[in-house]
Amino acid sequence: MTGWWSFLAIFKRELLGYFATPLAFIFIVIFLMLSGIFTFYLGDFYQRGQADLQSFFTFHPWLYLILVPAIAMRLWAEERRSGTIELIMTLPVSRWIWVAGKFAAGWVFIGLNLLLTFPMWLTVNYLGSPDNGVILAGYLGSWLMAGGFLAISCCMSALSKSQVIAFVMSLLVCFLFTMSGYTMVLDVFYGWAPLWMIDAIASISFLNHFDSITKGVISLQDILYFVSVIVAWLTANTLLIALNKAE
Repeated sequence: MTGWWSFLAIFKRELLGYFATPLAFIFIVIFLMLSGIFTFYLGDFYQRGQADLQSFFTFHPWLYLILVPAIAMRLWAEERRSGTIELIMTLPVSRWIWVAGKFAAGWVFIGLNLLLTFPMWLTVNYLGSPDNGVILAGYLGSWLMAGGFLAISCCMSALSKSQVIAFVMSLLVCFLFTMSGYTMVLDVFYGWAPLWMIDAIASISFLNHFDSITKGVISLQDILYFVSVIVAWLTANTLLIALNKAE
């Protein structure tokens, strides 16, 4: 039970930390504003003539690509810069609990942002009769994908004392995971790489798994993919913290 209470304490500390500065409110405003612009204007919501949120979810990977590294870059980089990471590591709390607590707070914060887009769901129900099961699946897929972006960004934050460097590294790695399923990327490997390698590269694309879920097909394979990505990067995050302590 000690570990559970420690996790809750870290989770509460980190979640409240977002709202202790203007960061949370800036993120919320930007996320909601861009979501509305992308959905109703760039997504041709009115021209499509369909009461659904497909145009809303289409732009989520690109929103997360910028915004998630921005909120995660401080998580460990700031602890390293200020020297508080040494104090943290002396406390009788395992590194994994610290990593999980910080990640969970960020993931819940992103989830709160998604909940604040609920009026869009009400809007499409007012305008027509959408498949609400598909919309619910889209929200689940979006939150899982955000967790993948966040886990990668947390790990990158542990690599540097500079938040700017952490942001750039997170952006690059998340971009690779986003674009790996695109033809322009796979074409580089055709002709010399074995088929199994090309399939493996395509399979790590966030877009392939996210698009499948937003169509209303919630498969165990897609859910396990995002869960595996989260666990793998959080494990790497824990190992990096241990290595930094040993330096």
